[in-house]
Amino acid sequence: MKKLLIKNIKELIQVEDVPRNRVLGLDMKNLATLKNAWLAIEDNIIVAFGSMDEMPGITDWTNLEVVDAEGKMVFPSWCDSHTHIVFAGTRETEFVDRINGLSYEEIAARGGGILNSAEKLADTSEDDLVKSAMIRLNEIILMGTGAVEIKSGYGLSIDAELKILRVIKKLKQLSPLTIKANFLGAHAIPKAFKENRTGYIDQIINEMLPVIEKEGLAEYIDTFCETNYFTPEETDRILTAGAKHGLKPKIHVNQFTAIGGIQVGVKHKAISVDHLEVMRDEDIETLKKSNTIPTLLPSCSFFLSIPFGPAKDLMAANLPVALATDYNPGSTPSGNMNFVISLACIKMKMTPEQAINAATINGAAAMELSNTHGSIAIGKTANLFITKQISGYSFIPYSFGANHIDTVILNGKVQS
Repeated sequence: MKKLLIKNIKELIQVEDVPRNRVLGLDMKNLATLKNAWLAIEDNIIVAFGSMDEMPGITDWTNLEVVDAEGKMVFPSWCDSHTHIVFAGTRETEFVDRINGLSYEEIAARGGGILNSAEKLADTSEDDLVKSAMIRLNEIILMGTGAVEIKSGYGLSIDAELKILRVIKKLKQLSPLTIKANFLGAHAIPKAFKENRTGYIDQIINEMLPVIEKEGLAEYIDTFCETNYFTPEETDRILTAGAKHGLKPKIHVNQFTAIGGIQVGVKHKAISVDHLEVMRDEDIETLKKSNTIPTLLPSCSFFLSIPFGPAKDLMAANLPVALATDYNPGSTPSGNMNFVISLACIKMKMTPEQAINAATINGAAAMELSNTHGSIAIGKTANLFITKQISGYSFIPYSFGANHIDTVILNGKVQS
């Protein structure tokens, strides 16, 4: 049995004696830590931690690896609950188009955006998609992420959507990351169905969902409920059908306009509603009556120059805000959760404590991983990272331009 001891930890972050399912808004300002600490791992599980002053003898341990974290901090791995990591090509030409004055919506109307990615993906093999996605997954591992949700949505046809989901299934086997799969066939209306949107929705419901259930390709179903994409009524129909095939709902919503999507999500007991750059008072009131987790994607706001989600208003309403990257080729070509946390502090005025809670415990809750991920607790999966020598946990969002992670441990194993 492999055993790992981390000793002389300057500060152990997000420690819990009794693990929580989520951290509600008013409590997100609190972050439990332990200074001058040690942490013990057996196989892939955290088995003990405590103060160095009270560290028990370890003479009975054999096959023991010891890591000295003098001057360094230990965090639970980031939990990134919203990504689109499986894609076929980048879209830097659209990046230049936006610099030259075109909006995201204008680029989409010209055949760019999601439709552009779908066109590239249709011509890319499963093997090539696995290879490129593994590069991105290894990249985010070294940035401290230990659990990630990956959505489809760049296929927009039966074959291509199923191809993406099968790629995600392979990634679960190949990567040490904990991965959740989300079926986002309703990401946009494909060109072939421009004059027959009901026909495409019928295809999602009658032809894609049965295969997804049969092959066990996804845990969640998602819809881009937004002006010029899918209406609340269409979203309602798609989520209803997904539930019949065992898929739990999530929604892209309120990114550019507020059209009632949050109300549909809450009606279906969505695990999370994501984006939320545009929020009304009634949307927040709806969320207050639910267990749905509002998830904010600040690096998308940064990249597209659109408003940032109202984190402070959501926390003031005692809601459990989560943070995620939205890693994708069009609106957020980055999976760096450390930068997301910096943006949350700088642009949304979250405190470092609030941002860390949002990126760990609440991010885990948005993937239904609260029992195993998101904090340092006995019995949880040993997914964590050791920083370089830094002054305190606030240094990570403060010093946003540098890499402060020294060592990554996933499933109890040091990653190289």
